This record gives sequence, C-alpha cells and structure tokens, in this order.
Amino acid sequence: MSNGKRPTQLFRNLSAKIAAIPMILTAVVVFVGCSVWTVVYSFTDSKLLPRTNFVGLDQYERLWGTRRWLISIENLAIYGVLSLVFSLLIGFLLAALLDQKIRFEDTFRTIFLYPFALSFIVTGLVWQWILNPDFGVQNIVRGLGWDSFTFDPLYDSSIVIYGVLIAGLWQGTGLVMCLMLAGLRGIDEDIWKATRVEGIPMWKTYLFVVIPMMRPVFITTLVIIATGIVKLYDLIVAQTGGGPGIASEVPAKYVYDLMFQAQNLGQGFAASTMMLVTVVIIVIPWAYLEFGGRKHG
Repeated sequence: MSNGKRPTQLFRNLSAKIAAIPMILTAVVVFVGCSVWTVVYSFTDSKLLPRTNFVGLDQYERLWGTRRWLISIENLAIYGVLSLVFSLLIGFLLAALLDQKIRFEDTFRTIFLYPFALSFIVTGLVWQWILNPDFGVQNIVRGLGWDSFTFDPLYDSSIVIYGVLIAGLWQGTGLVMCLMLAGLRGIDEDIWKATRVEGIPMWKTYLFVVIPMMRPVFITTLVIIATGIVKLYDLIVAQTGGGPGIASEVPAKYVYDLMFQAQNLGQGFAASTMMLVTVVIIVIPWAYLEFGGRKHG
C-alpha cells in the first residue's frame, strides 16, 4: 500500500515543482557555482584576470596582514554588535508601544517603516547632510546659541563608524518593529488576561512570557539583521566613502576596491571567501534552530 502512495506523492503539485525548476537551477548555478569558483580562485595569484597559478594560503596571509582589512573587520564588528543590540531593543520597544492599540497606529507604523523603503544610497546621502558640521545638526544647535557644541562624527576618524550606525538604525529599525509587532499580535489574548488576573507586572510578562514565546521571530530577525550587516557597503560609500582615510572601511568595500580598482582578483576572492564563511557561520545555527530543533521537538 505504501509503495502505491509514493508515485502519487511524487507527482503531487507537479506543475508547481516544474515551475520551480528554473529557480532551483539558477540558485545552484549562480550561487553555489560562483561561490565554489570564488573559493577555488582565492588560492591563486590572479590579478586582472583569473588564472590557475595556485599559491596556497598566501592570499589569506597577506589579507590578515593588511591594516586596511583589519580596520574593516573591526568596524564591522563594532557596527554589527551595536546594530544588533539597538535594532532589536528599539524595534521591540516601538512594537510594544504600538501593540497597546494606540490611536493613529497605522500612521505611526507607516512613519517608522518609511525609511526602510529608501535605498542605502539615499539614506547615506541624507545623513551625510544631517551630520555635516557646516549645515547639519551642529550648525543648527550653534545657531541657537550653543557656540561650543560639536557634533561631526563623519569627520572624526575615532567615531565615524558610530555616525554610520545612526543612519543604519534609522533605516532598519522600522522593519524590526514590524516583525516584532507581527510576533506580538500572534500572542493569544488569553495569556495577557491570565497575567493580569495573576497580578504579574507588565515588564515581567514581556520578559518571562512574551519574549520566550517569540523565539522564532527573534531568530529570524537576528538572521535578517546579521546578513545585512555582513554585506554593508552602500551606506559606507554614500556617507563616508570609507573615510576619513580608511577609518570607516568595511569588508564589502575592501572586496570591491581590490577586485575592480586595484585589479587584484586573488586578494578580492580571499576577502570574499572570508565574508562567505561569516554568512555560513550565521546561517547554519539559524537553520539548525529553525528546522533541526523543530524536528527534534
């Protein structure tokens, strides 16, 4: 009987499976194929054009001995940690406030989500103007009488990455808010009623009841934020161009510059491979938590 069901299950939704074949082939050829090609050629001394002259780990040794690459990793770590923490914190707080059935909720939700509709290029240019000391925040505050006020993060190499962080949070927090709000709206109303009857404070309800129930939402949100952090490029180019000097360099910009400006494909491939490894480190735990944990549960 079971053998008779297998062919039936195989041909179930046949049209949908056939329609998915081009997408699957594209993903396999473009993503997997290009990733393997990049990794293989990262062990060569390719310059302007790829060539199969293998040099072992020389490109990786040179990469991790380059000050510009180390600065880019440091910047990405600072930006990544702070972006994860503040995006989740601010996004959840905004979602919790909107979940109180406030008036004009749709208007507030649209306002908070609107920056996400803008590209990173537009966001970077907007915040470049806002943080410009000649006609931005610093100039406005000094015009109000505080002549000693100084706020020019994009022109200070020691804090430039925090200026970029402000723009990134402004754009991305709205999406986090919407994801968290969807998770909050999925909480059964009876749970809220039960905590009120028991006299549990609202902050304890959120901390010990609601947040654990929203675990899948938090995991998905973390992966979305983390993958966006790894490929950070547009915002840097539009806002600082990697400056002052190389103070705001990030790995994605390093890869682009090495491959298309310095014409050093081998070094660019090595840096790309390290970025790929970072993405894999993020995706594998997420896949295990989402699918492996659910299967075992």
